[in-house]
Amino acid sequence: MPEFNLLFGIILAAAAVLFFFSSMVKILREYERGVIFRLGKKARSVFNPGGDGLGPGLLLLIPFVDKMVKVSLRTVAMDVPPQDVITRDNVSIKVNAVIYFRVLDPEKAIIQVEDYLYATSQMAQTTLRSVLGQQELDDLLAARDKINQQLQKIIDEHTDPWGVKVTNVEVKHIDLPQDMQRAMAKQAEAERERRAKVINADGEFQAAAKLSDAAQVLARYPIAVQLRFLQTMREVASERNTTTFFPIPIDLLTPFLRGYAPPESGKP
Repeated sequence: MPEFNLLFGIILAAAAVLFFFSSMVKILREYERGVIFRLGKKARSVFNPGGDGLGPGLLLLIPFVDKMVKVSLRTVAMDVPPQDVITRDNVSIKVNAVIYFRVLDPEKAIIQVEDYLYATSQMAQTTLRSVLGQQELDDLLAARDKINQQLQKIIDEHTDPWGVKVTNVEVKHIDLPQDMQRAMAKQAEAERERRAKVINADGEFQAAAKLSDAAQVLARYPIAVQLRFLQTMREVASERNTTTFFPIPIDLLTPFLRGYAPPESGKP
């Protein structure tokens, strides 16, 4: 019986020592940092008393006195839920976005704000509604890169006291009402028709200019008209073999036309 009590005591002591060392030694990964609170106050690790980097690697804590909070330094991609936005030209739309950020100062991220992930998400939502509400719909659809940069700058300024760095903000999708989509489709169709009419008119103008130049050349060289007649005959003969025509010079008909001309007024 005494041997059993001794063995039980040894096992109990070993378990206590193991628990003591497990609560004393902490290991952080490469992308993790730790913020230590000693009796409620910010403190340094016994293993690493100096510097601002609590990790990665081995950290030595005082059991039942030190409490460590882990912070990840990896970039977080957070989806901003769809927000109801009324643009500057009074169009109701739904917009969602994605924000990329990372923690640069773990101590500020834990001490200065209660939940930096939730706070950054709320800041992104309010900024998204505020900035897009100052833009017109056409600018929102055409100048999205400029709006993304403006959103990133504003959100980063607000999250900088929390030790959070916003690297990028991207507007993903803009949901337009059905009537607005139909109106934009009509506008695009009208714009296409306008361009087609302008191109057609420009082509007619250029063709008329070329015909005027050709008429001047034919007036200077009458033989060119006969050459055009012969070329036209060749083209018609090659396309319609059953059709044949002979060009008659207008000069041959001039005497007949003069003979049938009506007499001038006042003359017998």
